[in-house]
Amino acid sequence: MILLLAGTAEARHLAQRLTDNRIPAIASLAGATREPAPLPLPTRIGGFGGTEGFTSYLDTNPITAVIDATHPFAARITARTHAICTERGLPHLRLERPAWTPGPGDRWIHVADEAEATRLIPENATVFLATGRQSLPAWADLRAQATYLRVIDPPTETFPLPGAYVVARPPFDRVAEADLFHRLAVTHLVVKDAGGADSRPKLDAARDLGIEVLILRRPEPPEGLPTLRTVDEALAWAVALSFSSA
Repeated sequence: MILLLAGTAEARHLAQRLTDNRIPAIASLAGATREPAPLPLPTRIGGFGGTEGFTSYLDTNPITAVIDATHPFAARITARTHAICTERGLPHLRLERPAWTPGPGDRWIHVADEAEATRLIPENATVFLATGRQSLPAWADLRAQATYLRVIDPPTETFPLPGAYVVARPPFDRVAEADLFHRLAVTHLVVKDAGGADSRPKLDAARDLGIEVLILRRPEPPEGLPTLRTVDEALAWAVALSFSSA
């Protein structure tokens, strides 16, 4: 049985393809979103409890392979999965979509982290953060005129910077993103280099409005991590693996 570490659009598509091809699999979601969209596979929700918990799960369940299709910035999960699977000789791979590439008219600046972005953002800026709720502590030193952070679940805490939370659930299209940025008078958009078509509309909207975009670079992958870029490639790997173990 394949353990699919999910949480991305690619994981959702791969879950459907595994189901269609009758490949035994179970999905796992970290539980960061209160009401995640259902997957077409049996699904466990919640973290494993670190290295010990993940090892215990593999010991007590008939897992024969692991596909890590978590977010490109889920670095700790990816490193842990690679280390444990390598130690056990358990077949595994990373399904990670390609990073974004700029086009004509894009005003992109790639930065190493939130600290570098903070230094580059002027005090009179209006900033839209599309970096997730968990990133908020890293923006404590941001001195922008106004800051907006998009979240999926309604927050229970007060926004700690001048500005506000923006509660909305994807997908978002280009027109809606442009309308939102225009209404908020956004001058700077900050995103993680997540890649993928589903999250691209905010970048296209920023180009339409001439907004400067600061893009946080992806963390470096673990050395030797087998990585595929498309759902088709990951499915072919899973099919070949199921035939070889039949």
